[in-house]
Amino acid sequence: MLKGLLFDLDGVLTNSAKFHLAAWNNLANELGITLTDDQLDSLRGISRIDSLNLILKYGGQENKYSEAEKEQFAAEKNAKFVKQVETMTAKDILPGISKFLVDAKKQNLKMIIASASKNAPRILTRLGIMDEFDGIVDPATLHNGKPDPEIYIKAQQIAGLQSNEVISFEDAEAGVAAIKAAGQFAVGIGNKELLKEADYIVSKTSDLKLSEIETVFQKRK
Repeated sequence: MLKGLLFDLDGVLTNSAKFHLAAWNNLANELGITLTDDQLDSLRGISRIDSLNLILKYGGQENKYSEAEKEQFAAEKNAKFVKQVETMTAKDILPGISKFLVDAKKQNLKMIIASASKNAPRILTRLGIMDEFDGIVDPATLHNGKPDPEIYIKAQQIAGLQSNEVISFEDAEAGVAAIKAAGQFAVGIGNKELLKEADYIVSKTSDLKLSEIETVFQKRK
């Protein structure tokens, strides 16, 4: 029986992913690294340091900087991102999400944020939907980033539910892999080829219909 919903944030509830990718692209350029669109897209859904390490790997610079220097780069990127976050309002909630959250509340479903972003509380507050959620996974408590299932297992634990009682939402391939590794039902939002491991896929958030997702969820073996 469905009792809870677990959500990634960037690209699922709001479009803050575009700010992340722009900030990472700027940093890469400053380091003399040119990222392809596919390389930039691969940064979706993974932690700050993991993203930086991937950028350095793409540029053949993985052994060029100390851990302290990497932390400084990540901090500089985050400062630029936070400036963009401060411009966000409820208008930045993705289409269909507000109604989806209302429908979930009507069913008394627990809702947890499972985002690698340390800025999740700040973003949710700017969007005016912080109080809609029953909990947020603290990325600082995680030992492994997506596609490791740790973040979704923790979100499930915060909700006090079992893996067969939750549906989880992601827009990134690594995120879907994390959900499936946690033994949960995965809803993918975006490119159907990249998210093909998900149990249910829509191309955009406005296509999300809780009743339709529940129907598929209830039919799974």
